[in-house]
Amino acid sequence: VQLQASGGGLVQAGGSLRLSCAASGRTFGNYAMGWFRQAPGKEREFVAGISGSVSRTYYADSVKGRFIISRDNAKNTVYLQMNSLKPEDTAIYYCAARSVALVTTMGSNYDYWGQGTLVTVSS
Repeated sequence: VQLQASGGGLVQAGGSLRLSCAASGRTFGNYAMGWFRQAPGKEREFVAGISGSVSRTYYADSVKGRFIISRDNAKNTVYLQMNSLKPEDTAIYYCAARSVALVTTMGSNYDYWGQGTLVTVSS
């Protein structure tokens, strides 16, 4: 499975961005997908996840109510809609895939990773 993330950029606080992650592979719909981020000098953290099959969603407390994760299995793509962005959301955002349906917040449990896309939120 190969993952290609896109959609990052520079946005003012309060603005919105939508990240996309295109995946290869015929069994994409069965994979759990996650978005993680890593800010300068900080550890990578879980942002949001969506399960395979039933597409149940999970969010970190810091983004709950502002970010929405979704998937389009026909397009082999997962999205992260980010609203009400804050300067502390500035980070490189990575998409990741697990070859099972269940979401986990631990990055080490993901089998495949995209290259990352930079999101910068100015104050």
